[in-house]
Amino acid sequence: MNIKIDVSQITLETDRLILRGFLDSDLDDFNEYASVAGVGEMAGWNHHKSKKESAEILNEFIEQRKTFALVEKNTGKVIGSLGLERYNEDFFQSFSKERGVEIGYVLSKAYWGKGLMPEAVKEVIRFLFSEDKVDFIACGHFLSNAQSKKVIEKCGFHFYGNTLFDGAIGCVESASYILRKEDVKGEKF
Repeated sequence: MNIKIDVSQITLETDRLILRGFLDSDLDDFNEYASVAGVGEMAGWNHHKSKKESAEILNEFIEQRKTFALVEKNTGKVIGSLGLERYNEDFFQSFSKERGVEIGYVLSKAYWGKGLMPEAVKEVIRFLFSEDKVDFIACGHFLSNAQSKKVIEKCGFHFYGNTLFDGAIGCVESASYILRKEDVKGEKF
């Protein structure tokens, strides 16, 4: 069963990042990375065409309270996001009696290849499992998105199956993965 988690009052920290709810003051940073062609498309949405569009989506993030802003510690700049989304209960039917959430993420193109997203995802995994909020976490990537696949694999997720994602960029085949709390037994939380 899908679990809703309010991230608006939560702050998580890694060596290089702070994860927190989005703020109105994040608009310029958000627009800077969300308006770059190819960034949103890797996550299933079209890059933003205007600052107004970014402002509307930022307001949704703030109201929905389910998306972390990824803030670079050294600069205080928002460089990405990580959302706690509803997973597809029809696709993951075998988990219907367990508490779960799907994560989705995007990172500024300027920060790709630096290991920041696995760092953020691992911290969210730690938070979700150590706080006993969920029994499993789902995650996926478009088959053409090798970078996201690497993040998912580095974070210990197990392949579950292929499905179709129908979103703003059309219908795209994607690979879905799962990570259960027992998969990370012995991990220090």
